[in-house]
Amino acid sequence: MSDHESDALDRADMARLIAGHDAALNCLMERHAGALFGFLCRFVGDEAAANDLAQETFVRVYQHRGDFKPTLSFSTWLFTIGGNLARNHLRARARRPEVPLETSDMDDRPSVADRLPAVGDTPDEHAQRTEKQAAVRDAVAHLPDDLREAIVLCELEDRSVAEAASILATTVKAVESRLYRARQQLRTSLSRWLALN
Repeated sequence: MSDHESDALDRADMARLIAGHDAALNCLMERHAGALFGFLCRFVGDEAAANDLAQETFVRVYQHRGDFKPTLSFSTWLFTIGGNLARNHLRARARRPEVPLETSDMDDRPSVADRLPAVGDTPDEHAQRTEKQAAVRDAVAHLPDDLREAIVLCELEDRSVAEAASILATTVKAVESRLYRARQQLRTSLSRWLALN
């Protein structure tokens, strides 16, 4: 489905939702929940929190459905709401860091995708690729919030700079500046891996 067709469906579903057809929210969730969850996961670095934030984002979509402007892209509006909730979550988490009551080995295990070797990978290549992926995730997670937002949206979510600017409620120039600074910091923190390529 093209972006134009998806935008048209989103606008039609939002019109139905605004008119009182609550089931239209399910259609919007089916199309956008996966991308929103991925964005939030990369943003906050915690799957459980990302899942809660994604659900809360759709609750906000429902509560504020009358505020939707059909001239905007629904996904931009959705990611703006999700991004705002994620920023609030990170600020709250910084004020009161969570210490788990008990630690579990399960929390530190790589995902199934990380554990499965790619076809043709030697064990050394697989181990190196897994370590590199973890280093990149860690480096992105340690960027300041404003830089992480820009790099997640533009590099990992493949959004345009203009769309990222709209989601972040800032200018294209500001996003470009954040991307430049984020890339500089990532080059520094990932210099070991860049030297291996």
